[in-house]
Formats: sequence, C-alpha cells, structure tokens
Amino acid sequence: MVWYDYYYFILVIPALLVSLWAQLRVKTTYSKMSRVMNSRGLTGAEAAQNVLRFYGITDVRLEQVSGTLTDHYDPKEKVIRLSQGVYGASTIAAVGIACHEAGHAAQHAQAYKPIAVRNALVPVANIGSASGLWIALLGLAMNWTIVIQIGIILYAFVALFQLVTLPVEFNASSRALKVIDETAMLQGEEYKGAKKVLSAAAMTYVAALLVSVMSLLRVILRARGRGSR
Repeated sequence: MVWYDYYYFILVIPALLVSLWAQLRVKTTYSKMSRVMNSRGLTGAEAAQNVLRFYGITDVRLEQVSGTLTDHYDPKEKVIRLSQGVYGASTIAAVGIACHEAGHAAQHAQAYKPIAVRNALVPVANIGSASGLWIALLGLAMNWTIVIQIGIILYAFVALFQLVTLPVEFNASSRALKVIDETAMLQGEEYKGAKKVLSAAAMTYVAALLVSVMSLLRVILRARGRGSR
C-alpha cells in the first residue's frame, strides 16, 4: 500500500505515548503537591520575589494570570506571570513553579547564552512547526525531492529549538532549587516535593524533543525508501 506508513507506527506513536505519559505525570505531580501547604506559608509570588532578590533583579514585576500551569516569564515586558493556583497559593507546587519562572528571569538578567540561541531560533521554528512536516509529506506524495528537502530542513529547526530548550529549562529549575535550598524556603520533604514537580515538568520538554526527532526521522526514512517501493 502506497500510503501505509510503517515508520509512523514504530517511531512516532511510541514517542507520542511517552509525551502523553509525561503530560499525565506533570499534572498528577502538580495536583498532589498543590494540596500540600509549605510550612513557612510562602505564596508563589513571595517565593518568586525571593529568587529575584537573590539575583539582585529589581526591574521584573509579577502578575497573576488565569488558567492552570500557564506560568511563564515574558522577557520583553519583564514580567513573571503566575497562574491562579501559583500566585497566591502557599503550596509546595506553587513555590517550585514560581521559583522556576524567576529562574528564567535570572537567565535573561545574566545573559545566559542558550536563551539567546533559543530566541534566535523562534521564527524559523514556528514556521517549521506549522508547515515543515506537511511540506515534506507533500513532497513525498508528489515524489518531488526539493520539496521533501525543504520540509525536512524546516522541521529540523523545530527539533533543534527543542534541543536548545532543554538546557534552558533544566538551568532555570537548577537556579530555582538552589535559591530554595540556600534561603531555606523549603526543606526536607518539602524541598523534595518541589524538585519532583520541576522534574516532572522537565520531562515534558524531553518528550517533546523525542516526538520531533522521531517525526523527523520518519520523514527522512520514508524519503530514503522511495526508490525501493
């Protein structure tokens, strides 16, 4: 069968299952740690402010946004946006997540190089994410090599972007946990709980990279196997 895609089943589907597992893990870990209050009564906003103070950052503000796990740092506006379950919550999850986002602010303040690389990749990665695979698959259907190559190159930037994202996210969590530990915001089992939340979140980025790499490999192998059909 011409349209039977063997590589999709052996490469992409297992990667998608890993991604689903990672998303489920972060949701369950966040849910569990969102029910455990920290002993100091620190809110997410207060914890993030502690991280900013630790790194001597005075030009970043905090805002509350709607949604769940919608927390992020906006470098253009210099604002840390924390979700409703994080900003004013005194849970272990709230402290861990808020400190992670403040860790991103510290990265920008200290000109952390992988941040600059990731930002430079954003425009072409967005194009590749929206159209790279479709262009490559269209090229395969038309048996048009140049179209296949364009699609592969575009989507390769998606995988590259996600690869560069890993050290950025790991470093932000490392910065967060360092401040949490050194300022005794959380200790003992509370610290371990925050670390579990951040580790689970990090796995979603690893899973996303895996899906991109497997999707890219699928198209490359299909392109190479055209002549054997």
